[in-house]
Amino acid sequence: MKIISCHGYELQKAQPNTSEDFFNRSEVTFVDDDGVERTLHVLYVRYFDERFSQWTPYEQDPVFQAGGKDVYFKDIVALVCLLVDPSLQARKRVYISEEEELRRYFSSIDLAKLPEVFEALAKKQSYTVKSPLLFISQP
Repeated sequence: MKIISCHGYELQKAQPNTSEDFFNRSEVTFVDDDGVERTLHVLYVRYFDERFSQWTPYEQDPVFQAGGKDVYFKDIVALVCLLVDPSLQARKRVYISEEEELRRYFSSIDLAKLPEVFEALAKKQSYTVKSPLLFISQP
C-alpha cells in the first residue's frame, strides 16, 4: 500500500439546522495492492480532539512536526485507523461516535513511527507501507 496524502479538517455548518460543526473529518488517500487509488474518510466527534492526551502520549495539538509542517491530531486519525485495520482499504467512510472505539485504534499503534510517514509525504509525496504490522506496537 502506498500512502499519498493524510489530512484532516473541521466540518463547518452548511445550514443552520445541521450539526456538522460538532465533527472532524480525517482523510487518507492511498494506492491499494491492486493499484487503485482510494480515499478513506473518517468522521469523528470533534470533542475527541480535546481528550486525546488522556489516551495517547501527545500532550497538545499539533501533535508533532514533520517536513517543516505542523501535524494535527485530525491529520493522523484516518491513517491510524487504516494501519490498525487494513480491511478498511475496502471502505470509503468510517464513522466513529464512541471515544472508546477511537481509543482502541490508538492503543495498538506505534505512534513514534508516524512522523516518518509525514516526512516522506513532504519530501517524496508518498510513503510505501511494506506491512501495516510494522506500525503495530509490540508489547
